[in-house]
Amino acid sequence: MEPVLFYGVPEGCSFGSIVALEWLGRPYRLCRIQMPEVASGDDFRRLNPVGETPTLMTSDGQLVSESLAILNHIAALGIDSGLAFAQGSQEFDRLNQMLAFLNTSYFNAFSPLWHVIEHEVDRSTKDVLTAYGRANVQKTHAQLEAMLGGRDWLVGDRRSLADAYFMGIARWADFHQAIDRRDYPGLNRLYERMASDPAVRFAHAIEHEEPTRSSGGFMGHVSLDEVLAARQAR
Repeated sequence: MEPVLFYGVPEGCSFGSIVALEWLGRPYRLCRIQMPEVASGDDFRRLNPVGETPTLMTSDGQLVSESLAILNHIAALGIDSGLAFAQGSQEFDRLNQMLAFLNTSYFNAFSPLWHVIEHEVDRSTKDVLTAYGRANVQKTHAQLEAMLGGRDWLVGDRRSLADAYFMGIARWADFHQAIDRRDYPGLNRLYERMASDPAVRFAHAIEHEEPTRSSGGFMGHVSLDEVLAARQAR
């Protein structure tokens, strides 16, 4: 079977991995995982004991979890197409530095805001977490704006997997109404540029179950039951 990406909905950070796979252009399939019900269920935990998305099953049946690991797996396959850079190069170091920032500081800035949505909390706790989350989102956007440094892309002079991962997280600012992105002109330009990318439009349509056409190697969806049955039959 082609590689399968298990992506989470709604609004999963696996969005960036879908974009990356589209850019890579190699055959792959998708498996839709509803969060938190299916993601935390026993069946999915057979593939990812942590019960979180995304997870990538490679063509030889190996499992890779965590966005950073999945993007680096894709990066190793996409150096010739310009998605990533050779290990040991300055560009490689900058890409991994940017991915690490996105995966830690930028991602985690939204955690208090997600907690308010995903858990029952009293009004006072909600107000505190919302204020704390918005302050963190503002801080990390200012930091990322400085790291962008007026460039068109997060790393170097062309798009990279960092831009794909950025897009999957940056849209959360709209979902939570946490900031006005126009206050960060460089990031706003990057966001708008990425929003017009065919792979980004495809990932958005996939999440919302809208009609779409792949510009990459998408071979269709498979169900979690189908994947588990195929693995058991090996």
